[in-house]
Amino acid sequence: MRRLIVCLPAGRIGNNPAAVVATQMKATFKGIRFGLMVGIGGGVPSAAADIRLGDVVVSQPDKTFGGVVQYDSGKATPSGFERTGSLNTPPQILLSAVSKVRANEFRGKSKVSEHIGKLDRIPRFQRSKTGPDVLFHVSYDHEGGQTCDGCKTDRHEDRQPRDEEVVSHYGTVASGNQVMKNAAERDRVSAELGGVLCFEMEAAGLMNSFPCLVIRGICDYADSHKNKRWQPYAAGIAAVYAREVLSVIPPADVAKTRTAEEAIQSASKNAIYSIPFLPNRSFGGRRAELQVLKQRLVVDRACYKKSIVGLGNGQDAGRTAVCVHCKTELARVLHLLGACTEH
Repeated sequence: MRRLIVCLPAGRIGNNPAAVVATQMKATFKGIRFGLMVGIGGGVPSAAADIRLGDVVVSQPDKTFGGVVQYDSGKATPSGFERTGSLNTPPQILLSAVSKVRANEFRGKSKVSEHIGKLDRIPRFQRSKTGPDVLFHVSYDHEGGQTCDGCKTDRHEDRQPRDEEVVSHYGTVASGNQVMKNAAERDRVSAELGGVLCFEMEAAGLMNSFPCLVIRGICDYADSHKNKRWQPYAAGIAAVYAREVLSVIPPADVAKTRTAEEAIQSASKNAIYSIPFLPNRSFGGRRAELQVLKQRLVVDRACYKKSIVGLGNGQDAGRTAVCVHCKTELARVLHLLGACTEH
């Protein structure tokens, strides 16, 4: 099983450069199956997730999201910001590997601590070089300077001591094209999304173009106190977890997995766009339009073809609501072709 390491060009960050690199990698290495997006992120500490600096966050389907959500993708409307689009989940082979890693952690068979010990031999990645792990009150902004040495100690959040040096967290990763450096905004966005574990800037560019799992070492709290002291250690911890994931994947399973290009094509060939909204139970009217849509979209029993119907742009169109309702209605019907006489 061959392993390939790729990084973004120096000085380039964000979802778009990540998508370009992933596309080029698929074109160059046509046999590649999946990837691990390994790096650093800003943690979102909460009552539900006691995230500390040096912890690991792993993307995993949770609630309404498949592991990653692009929080800044959408449109501004009179009623506020509407988030649009959806991202693919990690491939099954990687989700199964995560389950094995978690099981090993629970049974005390994980080798993460052993690998962290090896990492500590490299001065640049030593935890002792990182400085203190301090979480400030949401309302307290950074006083200035490259470190928090000048910030007030009485504005620290009181947290209980923890036995574990590194804890792995599993759930939703928020990805965007701008640096999150505001504690109040961090918590607001997280609450809107139902609770995220960290913020970062590349994952959303990959999920729909390359099957992968996101692994982030927490180097700051996505607030104004963000600095680079914890970045080397956090990156090293993420790499340690990535190694653990790869170690539990049997080579035979890799050989049976579709290539990245095949997986992406399979995910997109049956749908141009999937509406990421739930149906409105109070939806009413539009019966004539719905009836026409059903007649034109339902495939004739002797015809194997797809149908495309365009909706006009009237002043009171409500096209999205009509499509969501029609999609829900048609999903309740199973069409069986009975023209064949063979058994």
